Amino acid sequence: MGMENYEKLEKVGEGTYGKVYKAKDKTTGQLVALKKTRLEMDEEGIPPTALREVALLQMLSSSIYIVRLLCVEHVDKKGKSLLYLVFEYLDTDLKKFMDCDRRSANANLLSPIVIQIATLWYRAPEVLLGSTHYSTPVDIWSVGCIFAEMVKRRPLFPGDSELEQLLHIFRLLGTPNKDIWPGVNLLRDWHEYPQWNPQNLARAVPTLSPSGCDLLT
Repeated sequence: MGMENYEKLEKVGEGTYGKVYKAKDKTTGQLVALKKTRLEMDEEGIPPTALREVALLQMLSSSIYIVRLLCVEHVDKKGKSLLYLVFEYLDTDLKKFMDCDRRSANANLLSPIVIQIATLWYRAPEVLLGSTHYSTPVDIWSVGCIFAEMVKRRPLFPGDSELEQLLHIFRLLGTPNKDIWPGVNLLRDWHEYPQWNPQNLARAVPTLSPSGCDLLT
């Protein structure tokens, strides 16, 4: 099937890496979401980042929590190489827990594998404190923040600045020290913060079951 088999109805989203259109399959009448990505082609063809995204989406296609990838279309148009990811169309947004662009964490992997956390509310404490040596645990932190937000229906740590973000975290989880976090006092942006004891996390997400709280922690 080629792109001529889809009728674009409207643009429903746009981000750094492409645009998303609501469209209709002319053969079946099914509504789909077309994610159009312009490819910066290299000597090896389709960039590895695009291939990884497709591979991961195909691997997760049976999950009820991930929007389903139906097919992939590669198009050359006016000398430009375009990749269309065809998803099932879900007529809702992130606040109702579905988002084709998965933008909430805003965690992007940049060559050479540099983790960049763009959204303040989901940023891990070590990043906020200026650490330059961090890895995938910062992504796990972001996932936990998103999970709590889905349950609460509002952000867990809604800071307006890096300092306020840290204070939100410390009020709930306790202020760290060099005994429980060796070297924290040596981080670039460490200062003397108010001393808070950790609170019961279940109070922050009261509708979450005990097993859910265990997963969150």
